[in-house]
Amino acid sequence: MKGTQKWGLWIVGLILVLMVTACGGGASTTGGTSSEPKGTAATGQEGTADPAAQPAGEEELLPEEGAVLKVWDSGDQKEFIEDRAEAFEKEFGVKIEFSELGADKAMSQMVTDGPAGVGADVFTGLHDQVGQGQAAGILMPNDWFEEETRADNSELAVNALTYDGILYGYPKSVETTAVFYNKDLIDEVPADWDGVKKFAETYNDQAANKYAIMWEVANGYYAFPFFGGYGSYIFGQDGTDPTDIGLNNEQGIEAATFIQSLHDILPLKTSDINGDIKKSLFGDDKLVMNVSGPWDVASLKESTPNLAVSLYPKLPNGKDMTPFSGIKAYYVSAYTKYPNAAKLWARFASSADSQQKNFEMTGALPSNKEASASDVVKNDPISTVFLQQFEKSVPMPSIPAIAQYWSPMEAAISTIWNDGKDPKAAMDNMVSQMESNITTGQ
Repeated sequence: MKGTQKWGLWIVGLILVLMVTACGGGASTTGGTSSEPKGTAATGQEGTADPAAQPAGEEELLPEEGAVLKVWDSGDQKEFIEDRAEAFEKEFGVKIEFSELGADKAMSQMVTDGPAGVGADVFTGLHDQVGQGQAAGILMPNDWFEEETRADNSELAVNALTYDGILYGYPKSVETTAVFYNKDLIDEVPADWDGVKKFAETYNDQAANKYAIMWEVANGYYAFPFFGGYGSYIFGQDGTDPTDIGLNNEQGIEAATFIQSLHDILPLKTSDINGDIKKSLFGDDKLVMNVSGPWDVASLKESTPNLAVSLYPKLPNGKDMTPFSGIKAYYVSAYTKYPNAAKLWARFASSADSQQKNFEMTGALPSNKEASASDVVKNDPISTVFLQQFEKSVPMPSIPAIAQYWSPMEAAISTIWNDGKDPKAAMDNMVSQMESNITTGQ
């Protein structure tokens, strides 16, 4: 009996040892947290986080001790950044240093400044430059907050910031184009282009410089809505295959032909149509419908008290036009010395609360679904229409080959519009030029 008791005690002891070992088998933590960034635990060169490192799998991300973040954004975002920076410092103890550099220039600047150690820790950039940043190795993936980012934001926006299956950005705002109109001159934008043409017949007066509608005809940004609406595309596989250019397919030729037919209601040379001319005519009540984006809302409200905005008219094929859209996002530099703090800031400044505040302060249209559904956004008729049009848009391709689209498209539309060139010949020539430039890397 005594031997049996000893044997039983030995078994109990063994079980307790195994239980302790199992409980303590993971990496040691303090309070269940870790200062190692998920996905950036390893580093390459000094001060450079390795974006290829595997997630640490911890439950909480803590900023590095003594972290100070340099943030780049455009001048109109200064007050918003300062507001968010104050709240961020209170919560995380990390100071934010703002420098003005617009989203259109930041990515290119980071290509040189990042490796030199003088770039931003977090910067705002455009989604169509993700390919450039990825190729240069300057972007850290949005790994720690990927699940939340994908769940919280428009699918269009998140997909646009995903390159080769990896999410890089933290979406902060979206934009696209729609049709501004003066309600003193027309009750509403016609439902289709036939209606626009009929209205133009009664309103246009070229001698008096009066026009029913105007867009930057030869600008590839404003030309694409026609091509997309007819089912054409720039690159295949959702904008990722530069070997498949669809602008001269049957649908592309149909779109180019329709654009050419609109010269009758806008009988000007493409060089005589630009953003400033449109604004001036619109403000003088000589232009009824002005195709532009939310960046013009403030100035157009000043010149046109009875301003409204509408979705694009439907095409003759009965389809919706599909304008380009752009997504502005925060990106974390692969060269930051504070990857934890940088990821926390990018997430904090792009949260639902921050996007709603940004809308209230600057009019930036939120990508976040909760912010978009807030009363302050839903009760704004102009913003609501732009968000509706965004859902019918096509994000600009983000692969580097998109750089070879703009000049050839401008040349093609100019010859179609100004010179009456055969649309098929013009589009075939355009695609041939794009293919040659992509092949030679121009």
